[in-house]
Amino acid sequence: MEKEALKKTVFHTWPLPDEAWNAFADCWHPVSYRRKTLLTSAGETEHYVYFVLDGVQRAFYQGDDAKETTLVFSYTGSFSGVVDSFLLQQPSRYYLETLTTSHMLRLSFPDFTRLMDTYPAIERWVRLATAQVLGGVLERQIELASFSAEEKFRILLTRSPHVLQLIPHKYLASYLSLDPTTFSKLLKSVRL
Repeated sequence: MEKEALKKTVFHTWPLPDEAWNAFADCWHPVSYRRKTLLTSAGETEHYVYFVLDGVQRAFYQGDDAKETTLVFSYTGSFSGVVDSFLLQQPSRYYLETLTTSHMLRLSFPDFTRLMDTYPAIERWVRLATAQVLGGVLERQIELASFSAEEKFRILLTRSPHVLQLIPHKYLASYLSLDPTTFSKLLKSVRL
């Protein structure tokens, strides 16, 4: 059952042939973490990529002033991890933590590279998935740099209305580069 959710998400990007899928699926292993567990710290190299079965995580940057900026959330049905550190095997500049108890599947970097070297279909899937993520990152950059507070808030509500119940509002405000007071005012005034 756990790997069926993974398969649905993987095949949404690019369906893998049976042999490649079976090899891929065999390398994912279940893990569980308590709420507020730090999975990756700045300065550490990410050794795993995760698929979220249940729970919410966030990646964040912490500046010299100790101020945290939330970069991305992951939740049920999505991939998680500090992807640039994982792919490049370089120290992370970010932190990854669980916001809730989290049940995930985990793939190690050695398995990941072996699978890509062995199965061209998996390598193609990784390339397509990475391109999709890059497109989302660029779209988010435009939103952060060009849109008003209300526009950013409306986009969040349109794209992911469920996050208001899943994620503490202080982290959502940080994700949108908004002051928590502004976020609270928008929460009370903006209706879709």
